[in-house]
Amino acid sequence: MTCVLVTCSGVSNTGKLTTQAALALMQRRPGHYVRVDAKQSAATLEAEISDADRIIVVDGCTECCAMKKMPTDPAAPRVHIIATDLGIEKNGMAEVQFPEIEILANAVRDAENQRQ
Repeated sequence: MTCVLVTCSGVSNTGKLTTQAALALMQRRPGHYVRVDAKQSAATLEAEISDADRIIVVDGCTECCAMKKMPTDPAAPRVHIIATDLGIEKNGMAEVQFPEIEILANAVRDAENQRQ
């Protein structure tokens, strides 16, 4: 079962956090997670998620850049997680902290486990 993580991957600390949390999950469970960057075109994004068993959209903040790029009716079930909703502060260009990666990675795992 493939879980596609669509990350906003923005330049702020919370945007960078979405990428780092996804990469951490991919290292922990090789082959289970695939990361797709939402910065690409909507058509390319739609093609990359078309074979997903499950989609988790991971945004850094409430601007929801990744979710805005998602097709309105994806084939796979979709979950949306926002880092700032988890208590992580958007702080411009600050460096991502390891505990923040763990908070977001755990939220992704929890969301996936609830949907199984």
